[in-house]
Amino acid sequence: MILAIKTDTGTAELILCDAAGEIIAREEWQADRTLARDLLGHLEALLQNHTWSDLTGLIVFKGPGSFTGLRIGITVINSIAYAEHIPIVGTQGETWLSEGVKRLRNDDNDEIVLPEYGAPPRITQPKK
Repeated sequence: MILAIKTDTGTAELILCDAAGEIIAREEWQADRTLARDLLGHLEALLQNHTWSDLTGLIVFKGPGSFTGLRIGITVINSIAYAEHIPIVGTQGETWLSEGVKRLRNDDNDEIVLPEYGAPPRITQPKK
């Protein structure tokens, strides 16, 4: 099974697919400012009939999008990939899910996915 996550907007998506990319389960919710608090609970609910060892790959939408949403989602999925030794790929665009499935079938593994925010950071200069 493949777990896919998209947290670039206020609406978060979790998708569970088989190896061919057919969707087994999908959960969307209005996460907005509660993403950090609620993401792991939604993951647990989605995987309630499965274990981490059932997962053969992870897909994450890497941007562009919300700085905080991407940062939280990508950090969580990178942590799962590292802890459970599961291949992970980051993708973009409208076909992010199918592209991710294709990359996993080709045995791609980004090992760690970095977000692509779509704009340079706006860093406030120190006042002193």
